[in-house]
Amino acid sequence: MQPLTAEEARRVREQNPLVSPWWVVAGQAVMGLVVALAAWGFTGKQNVGWSAAYGALAVVIPAAVFARGLTGRFSSMNAGTAAVGFLLWEMVKIGLSFAMLMVAPRLVAGLSWPALLIGLILAMKVYWLALAFKPRRKTN
Repeated sequence: MQPLTAEEARRVREQNPLVSPWWVVAGQAVMGLVVALAAWGFTGKQNVGWSAAYGALAVVIPAAVFARGLTGRFSSMNAGTAAVGFLLWEMVKIGLSFAMLMVAPRLVAGLSWPALLIGLILAMKVYWLALAFKPRRKTN
């Protein structure tokens, strides 16, 4: 296989623009709000809405920390630093999610675990929607 020329590489990058991690975090936050309002609306119970919202927050907050870590100045120094940074921030994200789930019963009055898990799962699945509906690069 022959390497791409500079022009071919430029065209590939233009046809496949990167998806910002902040786009994904924003999508997760919107999904969390929608799920929380729907849970509250369908059940008529405020604690179910808060539980779903907290489940989504257990995804959104760690994802925002992860995105911040990946877009920091050290993340693009070289390939090795980027790989180590990715793994480090992924572990921070998982640990923060776990910690948030552990303290959920203390923070959410009348916690509904099913609602929390639905909020968490739907917020996590936004990755696929964010890729499907990523902003398109403007063509001139």
